[in-house]
Amino acid sequence: MSRSSQPCFTGRHAAVPPSYDVAKEEHEVAVLGAPQISAPVTTTVVNIRPETAVPDHVVWSLFNTLFFNVCCLGFVAFAYSVKSRDRKMVGDMIGAQNYASTAKCLNIVALVLGLLGTIGSIVLLVYVVPAVYDAIGRGMQGGRGY
Repeated sequence: MSRSSQPCFTGRHAAVPPSYDVAKEEHEVAVLGAPQISAPVTTTVVNIRPETAVPDHVVWSLFNTLFFNVCCLGFVAFAYSVKSRDRKMVGDMIGAQNYASTAKCLNIVALVLGLLGTIGSIVLLVYVVPAVYDAIGRGMQGGRGY
């Protein structure tokens, strides 16, 4: 279709500019006034819940799984962290908070036990092992009877 402007009328109406029709419609709207609506005005209220940040402790659980996996507590904490993340994606914030709380407790226990085991191993290597070697050395010297 061609969008070029072509006059529709011939004769004495041909000289009327096209903007006359638009001005006439605006005048009619101004005279008649705005359209009246008989229906009552209704409003819609949308409640937007603030996004509650539920930490899922996945990184902490992964760290405990790799380095402080005492009695598989780090792995179990990782499983609960993944469950918490899944619940958060579905929109179940209460379930996500419950799983996250369990994962946090398991991570704390795994971290404390892992640190105690690490510190105990260092103390064992620094103090006990040399004392045992000294005792073994003295026992061999004293047992010769020369």
